[in-house]
Amino acid sequence: MFDRLGRFVVHHPWKVIAAWVIAAVAVLAFAPTLADVTSKDQASFLPDSYESVQAQKLAADAFGQTNDATASIVVKRSGGGELTAADQAEVTGLAKAITDAKIDRVTAAITGPQALSPNQQVQLVSVGLKGLADDQAVLDAVQKVRDVAGPALADSGLQYGVTGDAALYLDNQDAFENAFVVVGIATLVLIVGLLLFIYRSPVAALLPILTVGLVSAIAPGLIALAAKAFDLQVTQDLQTILTVVLYGVGTDYILFLLFRYRERLRAGEEPKQALITAAGRVAEVIVSAAGAIVVSFSALLLAVFGGFKSLGPGLAIAVAVMAFAAITLIPAVVSLLGPKVFWPSKSWQKSPKGAMFKRFGRFTAKRPAVVATISGGIMVALALGTLGMKIDYDAFAQLPADTESARAIKDLQSGFPAGALNPTTVYVKSTDGSPLDPAELKQYAGKLAQVDGVGAVLPASADGSPALLNGDKTVAQINVVLDGTPYSVESLDLVDGALKDAAHADAPAGTTTLLGGVTSSYTDIRDANSRDLSVIFPVAGGLIAIILALLLRSLLAPLVLMVAVVLSFFSTTGATVLVFQGAAGHAGVSFSLPIMLYLFVVAIGTDYNILMIARLREEAEEGTDPRTAADLAIEHGGPSVAAAGLILAGTFSSLMLAGMALLTEMGFSVAVGIAISAFVMSIFLVPSVTALLGPKAWWPRKLKNRRPATEDRTLEPVG
Repeated sequence: MFDRLGRFVVHHPWKVIAAWVIAAVAVLAFAPTLADVTSKDQASFLPDSYESVQAQKLAADAFGQTNDATASIVVKRSGGGELTAADQAEVTGLAKAITDAKIDRVTAAITGPQALSPNQQVQLVSVGLKGLADDQAVLDAVQKVRDVAGPALADSGLQYGVTGDAALYLDNQDAFENAFVVVGIATLVLIVGLLLFIYRSPVAALLPILTVGLVSAIAPGLIALAAKAFDLQVTQDLQTILTVVLYGVGTDYILFLLFRYRERLRAGEEPKQALITAAGRVAEVIVSAAGAIVVSFSALLLAVFGGFKSLGPGLAIAVAVMAFAAITLIPAVVSLLGPKVFWPSKSWQKSPKGAMFKRFGRFTAKRPAVVATISGGIMVALALGTLGMKIDYDAFAQLPADTESARAIKDLQSGFPAGALNPTTVYVKSTDGSPLDPAELKQYAGKLAQVDGVGAVLPASADGSPALLNGDKTVAQINVVLDGTPYSVESLDLVDGALKDAAHADAPAGTTTLLGGVTSSYTDIRDANSRDLSVIFPVAGGLIAIILALLLRSLLAPLVLMVAVVLSFFSTTGATVLVFQGAAGHAGVSFSLPIMLYLFVVAIGTDYNILMIARLREEAEEGTDPRTAADLAIEHGGPSVAAAGLILAGTFSSLMLAGMALLTEMGFSVAVGIAISAFVMSIFLVPSVTALLGPKAWWPRKLKNRRPATEDRTLEPVG
């Protein structure tokens, strides 16, 4: 099948290219954009069964709360110290200036003595906003509030910062937009530079830019169509990750084809036939490798956390489109170029001598046990770092520390409890429809205030009552301020433990309670994340194993490969923990990092295993003994695995330039994982273990010698 496809593409390149261009124009013209289906609110990805979501719906029904955004202006003296009466008057003037500015979506700006911190060092101006925190009109309003605040406090000796959910989203949006530009430029420069180094040809270096660029124009529209069709939300970081995945994976597949094409040219085949042979042999590897990625990403559909559920299928669609381009569009373009794809280099005409991978292959063939012990030992040693892993759920810690909203939160904490901006909300609902007793609610609020870790229960009215009642007095809202920051592990443990226990156990008779707010949402996200990891990991691993078994028509070889890739996951996780928790002193790794690592390192790293094991099988089918097969596989497959791994690792490492903790962690960890997968696992561990197992590696299949008598088996060292 793949041979027939390769023959058609090579002989009809213009038809194939025209079809791709028409598809790109159609998608760009008629498909929605990713921005139309993107959500920035992590809590919006939770299903209705979680308590925080139920609390949010109760608030909407009882109080008409529509999740309108809020902003807080944190004001303090530039040099520190208590705010004087004149300073407080300046803050009152600031609130009036914002109200008088009549900014669209700003409902009010309020301050007063109650907004002054107990130590009198910080005063707040509360700004009401009409609309959700991620609405662009609300974000524009926050920027205008900042524009008004600056002149209003000029020459007053006071400094200010606008923070709150909408301000954090605004800074988050700017950070992601900057990250997308930086990562995109770094990715292109890196790919072109490395391909120039590998092939010494500007044509080969620009090939991924043109072909993957066309796929990049199609994939987002298809993802947006799927998201709308199946009512999926898309995470804000998908666009940045999508760029890296498409260029990284796409360049890998192009390398697989070009290395094999160059090999057949060096073997003396005519250019068209050489490309047909290369395309036919590589297509099976590309389809199998892409299949492993697609099923792994698609396994995220089993997630209950919508952020994972939408991210996986989106990337799966992109990889599937890229794989189809790799076996159609790219061979079509190379067919038109012929050997000129390597211009002006002449290296395709002859094989260099004394190549590094020839030495690696020979040593592995002679000492497979030594190579297996060293490569496996390195991975096990790194995997030990996983034992100290901690998970961080602070979604906004990824923002650069110098953003205005981040600085304002630090200023706020000098006068108020860390959880003041995002109190945990306890809702009390009458079960029989009778009015709630204010005295019982006051007593109940007092019990909540006594929970260790609770800073205060905020008064809901001028008379000091802790509960806000709805119109028929059947639902009450009590705002509880935590001592810790809303996203810290300690706060999550408190809300999911002692506070929740007290809220449910001590509730007045005849009532039910629900906990809402940011911290409650993240406790539910944590529960969803733990559940998803326990389901998705084995399902994705099982699906990859099935693909490997179908490709190799073997049971033992896929098992060996899966053990290797699982070990690569733990070694990558361990290395990440050692660097970020150990050396960098982070509180933990991002909660989404383990599943990202599993999918990128296991699924994409399996590409290299598939390429290497397919070459090992091919050499075994040529009639060579297991150790010689390992030697030849490393000589033939090692260069393309190394080049592809280097480019993909370098591509992901560009995420470290984004300036956000999440993308920095992801860039480092995936780059390290790809390097381990390519340079330790695929080039050394897999061939050495296969050599040790011998013919048993292909059990229960018995390989038959299918080597043609006239086959020219020119070796393929790098260079």
